[in-house]
Amino acid sequence: MSFLFRRRIPDADLSNPDFRGYLTKRSKHILQWRRRYFVLKGNKLYFLEDASEEPHGVIDLKDCVTVKSADEKINLKNCFEVATSNDTYYMYADTAKEKDEWIGHIGRAIVRSSAAFTNDDGYESQ
Repeated sequence: MSFLFRRRIPDADLSNPDFRGYLTKRSKHILQWRRRYFVLKGNKLYFLEDASEEPHGVIDLKDCVTVKSADEKINLKNCFEVATSNDTYYMYADTAKEKDEWIGHIGRAIVRSSAAFTNDDGYESQ
């Protein structure tokens, strides 16, 4: 199952986001770096070609296992990765401060949507 959808997402409600801003993301297949506008809302990380566009992709953070620095792995400053069990997405910010802010906000979104945080252990209460 892919956690990245490559079609336009016209009904996405991006009002009152948890965090937003520009990052440069590595494309999955061509491996080119492209500047995109990102919107974090709840457990979804949307990306758009520009702030005025509709989203054309989303990473579902409830399926993420980690978000962490990837400066040395990718050999780029301010780079980080968002990893699911199936895919790893690489992005970089303009500054170290922005990178740290993104990692913090995405990390909190992952924790909020995790089974441990929601107390959903898969068992019915008696």
